[in-house]
Amino acid sequence: MRIHHLNCGTHCPLGGRLFDGASRGVFADIPTHCLLIESAEGLVLVDPGYGLQDVMRPHARLPWLWSSILNIRLKESDTALRQIEALGYKARDVRHIILTHLDFDHAGGIEDFPEARLHVLGAERNAAARRSGLVGAQRYRPAMWDAVGDWREYAPNGETWFGFESVMQLDGLPPEILMIPLRGHTEGHAGVAIHTASGWLLHAGDAYLHHTQMDARPRNTPGLSVYQHIMDTDRPARRENQRRLRRLRDTQSRNIRIFCSHDRAELTALQAASTDPALPSAMLWRDVGVDGCPRAD
Repeated sequence: MRIHHLNCGTHCPLGGRLFDGASRGVFADIPTHCLLIESAEGLVLVDPGYGLQDVMRPHARLPWLWSSILNIRLKESDTALRQIEALGYKARDVRHIILTHLDFDHAGGIEDFPEARLHVLGAERNAAARRSGLVGAQRYRPAMWDAVGDWREYAPNGETWFGFESVMQLDGLPPEILMIPLRGHTEGHAGVAIHTASGWLLHAGDAYLHHTQMDARPRNTPGLSVYQHIMDTDRPARRENQRRLRRLRDTQSRNIRIFCSHDRAELTALQAASTDPALPSAMLWRDVGVDGCPRAD
């Protein structure tokens, strides 16, 4: 398998390093880290990020509250579809989409791939159907998936993977790709583990939001800490899963690379490592930073 690390939409909230911990200007730089997997079963996306319709009709598609807070900057060239086309593929070549969860910034590109099968935890699909409360109504946007017919929903019921229970293989996908329940950010939040020739990759979605949350003395930026608390559906579960991820990173750092959806340093390091396998797998995220949002110094 070949894996591409894509940024499918950037958030530039006012506050700079108070959000991302690194930006030199007043705007933060927060990516949407998605994966494209070239497999024998066709192309597989782990989260499609924002899609073409989000770029063309953002006011109709995206939640007004979070659009204002996050200062979302969308470009057509950043959509998963356009990046896949730039690699020489077509939309129909994407056969599977695995969703860490159905928040608007992770699910906007679903309908750009009408022939793909969608894989999601059943608890997440149920939560998206209910859209409970202000946060639920803002985070879940049914128009992003109302034309989809081929869903595969999963209940946590599987094997153990490095101490994580109920890890599931996915219908139509090879056993090297697994779904790992990581409840907390949403009711049906999941991580996706991929076994590669050099070890495991674990896309932890929004189980954490900044690489410093995986440190021995975990911390977070003020802006992301507030956002994380607002978006939590089960805070004790989220904190417990972060603790388990830290322990996994401490004990399996040579075998597993863990990363989240919205950390620029992690994305940059993994993109560099995917093009230069000689780079050390233990590269420190904090040593790699890019400020990709407009500055107002």
